[in-house]
Amino acid sequence: MLLNKYFCRLRMNPTYKNLIMRNISIVILLVISSLNLMAEKYVSEIKPLSGEKWYGAYTAKAFCGTPLKDLTFQPYLPNEKKKDLSADNRANQAAPVLISNLGRYLWSNHPFAFEMKDGSVIIYSDVEKVEAVVAGKTLRDAYLGVMTVNFPASGKTPDLLMFKMPQYNMWIELNYNQTQEKILKYASDVISNGFPTGVFMVDAGWTKHWGNFEFDPSSFPNPKAMVDELHAKGFKVMVWVSPFISPDSKEFKLLAKKKCLVMLKDKSRPALIKWWEGYSAALDLTNPVAMEWLRGELKNVQTKYGVDGFKFDAGDFDFYCSGSPFYPNDETTTSGPLQAEMYGKLGAEFKFNEFRAGWKNGNQPLAQRLQDKGFSWDDLKLLVPDMISAGLIGHPFTCPDMIGGGLLSTFEDIDMSKFDQELMVRSAQIQALMPMMQFSVAPWRVLDEKHLSYVREAALLHAKMGDYISELAQKAAKDGEPIVRHLEYAFPQQGFESCNDQYMLGDKYLIAPMIEKGTTRNVKLPKGIWVDDLGKKYKGGQTITMTVPLNRLVYFILQK
Repeated sequence: MLLNKYFCRLRMNPTYKNLIMRNISIVILLVISSLNLMAEKYVSEIKPLSGEKWYGAYTAKAFCGTPLKDLTFQPYLPNEKKKDLSADNRANQAAPVLISNLGRYLWSNHPFAFEMKDGSVIIYSDVEKVEAVVAGKTLRDAYLGVMTVNFPASGKTPDLLMFKMPQYNMWIELNYNQTQEKILKYASDVISNGFPTGVFMVDAGWTKHWGNFEFDPSSFPNPKAMVDELHAKGFKVMVWVSPFISPDSKEFKLLAKKKCLVMLKDKSRPALIKWWEGYSAALDLTNPVAMEWLRGELKNVQTKYGVDGFKFDAGDFDFYCSGSPFYPNDETTTSGPLQAEMYGKLGAEFKFNEFRAGWKNGNQPLAQRLQDKGFSWDDLKLLVPDMISAGLIGHPFTCPDMIGGGLLSTFEDIDMSKFDQELMVRSAQIQALMPMMQFSVAPWRVLDEKHLSYVREAALLHAKMGDYISELAQKAAKDGEPIVRHLEYAFPQQGFESCNDQYMLGDKYLIAPMIEKGTTRNVKLPKGIWVDDLGKKYKGGQTITMTVPLNRLVYFILQK
């Protein structure tokens, strides 16, 4: 117990005073992990206040592909099944924090499990009893209270281009068939179809195997020239990376010799870990030598090819944790949450970065992205609640997945004659007034000219609002407040505790996107005077029915 608390104090020191102390702290954690002390020694029960509701812990509501009927959105219900933050990050960001609409918060520096029983929050921890802290009377008070103490604003943002202009990711369109020719063709199509240039992401498959950081010459005959051409077209370039290493590659042999790989519990050899690409070895990111190797490889890619940054994928701690729901790897020695946390610390060193999974690292200059969604109306309904949740656990710099969804299987073997073009338009509109907007499937390939024009308008709206959104990002870097805000956060005690289909962009714009097929929706306005996107004025404190043709994204401006 004393050793674990000692480790906590060391690890939370942002300067890591010296390498020796860091190594000692990591050894302590690994010894504790190997002894399997996550035995829930401490149980805390936080009784509810009248009308109290709880939020936090996760960004995503569920794993990819969970039917909407099986989901429960935040705030948590009075009775919720047990969730274990030591083994489950729901393929997205997670943090050891819960906050309430009545100004209370719960925090631990370590992963804990929790459940809801008749309105009470039950916390299970191997480290400490977790007590409720009173920070004020509202959801915003609770967030600011826990944020200021435990994950304060860093003063830094990812590169502002990530907010100002749309992003283009090659996953859906090219999947593992990334080639120089196809990438340059996509970039040219962006321009010829009238879309703004921005960040361009080369996804998995640009190297020969995992753990290698050289462009495959059979697919990229002149990668430096490709990057130069993308720059000349107005793009910044990012490439996909992961901590996994192909077995028996030259990198595997080198890193095994340096003891930089996640090991079996008996330390006899590197563990082969199951992830979505089969079985691979993995860098032990808790090992400073491994971190330094990866840092050097990434910087070499930047120097050699002119690449601007990296998409840091596969940081899920499910891959390393005993008892994880999808990828149980009981034989490994590392700590999944700490692995994810250290991955984020490395990513923060690069101005252009993206993470789809993480642990803690709240308010660091990390561009987060929601987990892959499918191309469906049910999945579209997840974007607003997940984006709201991201802000409430300290991740203001978040992208709402790829337009149309990033789940590759939903775009394979599609019947274009039955392709739902309306859904594609609404997917683009819902991202237009969020911190980031990312395309992957080429809209000009799947849409007719009318629907393509509506998607183009959404992209141009994001570019038009880019300066305002980047100002919000800079503000968030200073004060730590979310960019996408829950209505309960902005307008407490007005009946918005469970509002999951509207949000505030900063403190000025209320956004009410279409998340269902059709052309009408109800909007609940907070108190005040509001002006909609067509210039019509409304008195707040009422619910109104809006007509929303396919070429319209409904939003309101608060008149002060």
